Amino acid sequence: MTTAGATTGREVLRRAIAGQRRPVLLATLLAAGHQGGEALVPVVIGVVLDRAVADSSALTLVGWLAVLAVVFLVLSTSYRFGARAAERASVRSAHEIRLALSRRVLHPRGGAETGALAGELASVGVSDARRVGRVNAAIPLGVAGLSGLVVSAVVLLRMSVPLGLLVLLGTPPLLFLAHLIGKPLEKRSAVEQERAAHASGVAADLVSGLRVLKGIGAEPTAVARYRRTSQKSLFATVRAARAQAWHNGALLALTGIFIAVVALVGGSLAAAGDMTVGDLVAAVGLAQYLQSPFLIFSGVNGQLAQGRASAARVATVLNAPLAVPGGDAALPSPPTGRVELSQVSHGKLRGLDLTAAPGELLGVVTADPAAATDLLDCLGRFTDPAHGTVRIDSVDLSTVDPVRVREAVLVAAHDADLFEGTLEENVRGGTARLPEGVLAAAAADEVAEALPQGTATAVTERGRSLSGGQRQRVALARALATDTPVLVLHDPTTAVDTVTEARIAAGVAQVRRARTTILVTTSPALLAAADRVVLLEDGQVSAEGSHAELVRDQAAYRAAVLS
Repeated sequence: MTTAGATTGREVLRRAIAGQRRPVLLATLLAAGHQGGEALVPVVIGVVLDRAVADSSALTLVGWLAVLAVVFLVLSTSYRFGARAAERASVRSAHEIRLALSRRVLHPRGGAETGALAGELASVGVSDARRVGRVNAAIPLGVAGLSGLVVSAVVLLRMSVPLGLLVLLGTPPLLFLAHLIGKPLEKRSAVEQERAAHASGVAADLVSGLRVLKGIGAEPTAVARYRRTSQKSLFATVRAARAQAWHNGALLALTGIFIAVVALVGGSLAAAGDMTVGDLVAAVGLAQYLQSPFLIFSGVNGQLAQGRASAARVATVLNAPLAVPGGDAALPSPPTGRVELSQVSHGKLRGLDLTAAPGELLGVVTADPAAATDLLDCLGRFTDPAHGTVRIDSVDLSTVDPVRVREAVLVAAHDADLFEGTLEENVRGGTARLPEGVLAAAAADEVAEALPQGTATAVTERGRSLSGGQRQRVALARALATDTPVLVLHDPTTAVDTVTEARIAAGVAQVRRARTTILVTTSPALLAAADRVVLLEDGQVSAEGSHAELVRDQAAYRAAVLS
């Protein structure tokens, strides 16, 4: 199951080019004008020698020098504006690809992140998108190089049919050899990008968990892991660089041989009297000029090889299977918030039956973190259970579009990220104003009081300017501010002290009164504020009651909550 049919790397390239056809066409015409002008320069110089210098005519000399000046003016202007148009097409195309990747990664039905680190997806969105975009800059250059060759061949045909045929017939095999030489580069470029993306993903993963790693003393293990990943990336990069060097060197050698042959044939024809002095100068100048389009072909071929490899990686993300299907069923408006799980089996959950009444504050305790994660995924419809059903107000969530589900159910993870902006903006989210009482309920008012500008204080990326406990309280306030009919909180107080935790427990109970709230936690303070608590063992409900009752009667509960 994919978003809208399979997308191949070839299709990614086609769309990237078609989406920028106007600037690409403009850049191609201007670049062709530049290269055509470059090819005409030695021709005009040859004419000057034959007609002006040989005839000793000052007027003719001035006239042809003016022609030469016009040629230089045209080719320089064409280069300037052609390069600008090509760069615009390249940047815009890369931007469109990043938007497409962002839409896929952020798709409500998920799936793009499965089996991929966040840094890997970021690498595809940055590096690979840029390489695909650069194809729009490579195409005008390639066409310009061909234009220069055509102009050179036509001029050489007028001077000498054998010389012109040599260029015309020798160029296609040379281009085919260039294509074959680029194949190893394309393969190694794909491996290089894959390894680099994985290294970026591991680095981002380690940085985000740096405090945890320091807390458990796992820095040496983390460093060793990244070193291994980085060395693999380095090895792939070196191999790709070697392929690039071999590619460029081989093409340079081929073009050098070809140019030498053209110059040798032209010199032989001049020595035999079949060409004038001016024609010989023009032929030698064109032979030297031919190095320019062939160098262009070398660079373009390398960019196309890298672009094809990156387009395939982009297509892999775009084709990632969706995690859940859509749905056209509708939830009641507004939902009462009754939650029912019937015989749900998914991951660590085994035939789970669980109900939360409308407006109930329900505590869920499990000693297995994986079971908690599986429960959260099912409640938020990030996945559908393998067996059983999850219902809100008797409506099966698997029949409801995920966007509609998340309007009624918010699953707030304990490690939720904050964003750049003020503290108030982070809490408000999409609401017009800051809801009353949510800062106090999450004890985030203390965070605001400790900051120099209160709620107007700027928060850096991922909230790194705040401590772990401050970030957690601000994230909790943001979750409470949504005021959704069903709110699922996962360990919202793991980084705060016990006094603050007790205050938060009372605040959540107060703010969420008459709204269904499910607390997946082992915090005694939060569980004590719950209307009812259930204990999960082996993926099933093994006991339920108040916090005090379960502490008194259930050894497994005491072990999970009090140890």
